Amino acid sequence: MSFTRPLLILLMINVISVAQSQNRAEALNTRGNYDRSMTVNRFGIVATSQTLASAAGAEILRQGGNAIDAAIAANAVLGVAEPMMNGIGGDLFAIVYLAKDNKLYGLNSSGWAPQGLTLEFLKSKGITEHIPRDIQAVTVPGAVAGWDALHQRFGKLPLDRVLQPATYDARNGIPIAELVAEIWQTEGESLAKKPGFSETFLKSGHAPQTGEIFRNPDLANSLELIARHGRDGFYRGPLADKLVQFSHEQGSVIANSDLADFQPEWVEPISTTYRAWTVSELPPNGQGIAALSMLNIMEQFPLESYGHNSTKALHVMIEAKKLAYADLIRYVGDPRFSDIPVQKLLSKDLARRRADSIDPNHAHCDVLPSDLTQRLNAMAAETTYLTAIDSDGNIVSLIQSNYSGFGTGLVAPGTGFALQNRGQLFSLKPGQPNTLAPHKRPLHTIIPGFMHKGDERIGFGIMGGFNQAQAHAQFVSNIADFGMNIQDALSAARFTKPTFAGCDLLIESRVPEFVRNELAVKGHQLKLVSPYSDETGRGNAVMRIGSGVNFGASDPRADGEAIPQVPDFNRR
Repeated sequence: MSFTRPLLILLMINVISVAQSQNRAEALNTRGNYDRSMTVNRFGIVATSQTLASAAGAEILRQGGNAIDAAIAANAVLGVAEPMMNGIGGDLFAIVYLAKDNKLYGLNSSGWAPQGLTLEFLKSKGITEHIPRDIQAVTVPGAVAGWDALHQRFGKLPLDRVLQPATYDARNGIPIAELVAEIWQTEGESLAKKPGFSETFLKSGHAPQTGEIFRNPDLANSLELIARHGRDGFYRGPLADKLVQFSHEQGSVIANSDLADFQPEWVEPISTTYRAWTVSELPPNGQGIAALSMLNIMEQFPLESYGHNSTKALHVMIEAKKLAYADLIRYVGDPRFSDIPVQKLLSKDLARRRADSIDPNHAHCDVLPSDLTQRLNAMAAETTYLTAIDSDGNIVSLIQSNYSGFGTGLVAPGTGFALQNRGQLFSLKPGQPNTLAPHKRPLHTIIPGFMHKGDERIGFGIMGGFNQAQAHAQFVSNIADFGMNIQDALSAARFTKPTFAGCDLLIESRVPEFVRNELAVKGHQLKLVSPYSDETGRGNAVMRIGSGVNFGASDPRADGEAIPQVPDFNRR
């Protein structure tokens, strides 16, 4: 016995030690039972929601461009391939990680309201509650100014070469992918009578079907102007004149000066720590602060011990979402017009107090300090997110959107793109942080994300209106709490609460039935959606580790792929 017992203890210690080592290895190399593997490459990777856009970005990398060039190229192709999601009539935000500086740079290229668009003007038109989805919802598009700012500061290749893939696709045609064809059909029917829409997007009298070649020569001409003249090709000259003339014909007060004077803003990213990771977002006027606030609240609970997508973990995350979004609606707007208490909202002390208010047994259906009188179109979700990494480790996390599908649906003759309806996010109630004002930017839904720990760097984003901040938090938790790799973290089943009040919740059917039943007992009002529902967002991610190897991932909820750069085999 004296020999057997120590030997048994030693064997048990060895077994435990081996198990712990295996767990650590699995945390770094885990691959869940989902849908696809990560893309792994020594060179660059571009991950988008459309395979042809990813391929275009990867080709720009092969030609000697960097991650910034590749991101712009991919974004421009996305404007051809999925024009309901994004395009040069919309806005853009980006986080750039420059490896040589080991620093993040933030770009806010969200457009402002026209100088003449005031509460008084709208009241004279009978608009007092919310801006309808028409010409008054059009804010100055920021995407092209964003491209220009990114290219001027960080790009390597000439802009005309970067935009060449998109120009080629627009002029010669691009085959339409499956999910895009479905959305095009739905959105196209509702917008068919909008001025300029059918001529541009329903050329044969219907939405293009899967595999049908879609050509947009007007967009090709617009891209060529931008390729030759940069931002001035859009905000000045003949293209700007077309936009202003058309807008006036529809009843807008937009002026040439509203376009010519617009400039994007370089901003300092905001961040918080979650477990051992630092997570970064862009500051207001976007909703990124809600993702960080939600993570701060979630951090007060041992989610790892609860288990992934367990009842206890999901309940905490859903309640944290409500609390974070309540503060988002109460405090966030354009910081150039009002003081926004960013540091207070990101305080760990505030997170602890907010976490203490979560009842482990019951869902809260009304969370203060929400101003629930505001009307926000929380379901608008037509956005594209992409990310690119190059062989030097530079990363671009970029998001671009029309807001609703095809934005307003309004297309100025000869331009080839729809104008966004981002102005619908303004409040028309005086005295609020997000109240409409001339040259003010609305509260914005689209957010790029970034996270790092040690020598790991991850650019990520998940699209879908006010789904985005809560989807970011779930992605981060999948990695930090549950040891998933970036592909599994994107693919894992998600929930989304698209509204601000109430206990309604959309949840994917892959979440176990017994968990859904237990959530319902707590008071959550669940609506079951498909196993991989685009209502919970579509994401992409790239990652760099210390060895210099790059990884890419693309969400199975979209048509996309993470495509690696092919090296120049002629070089030695």
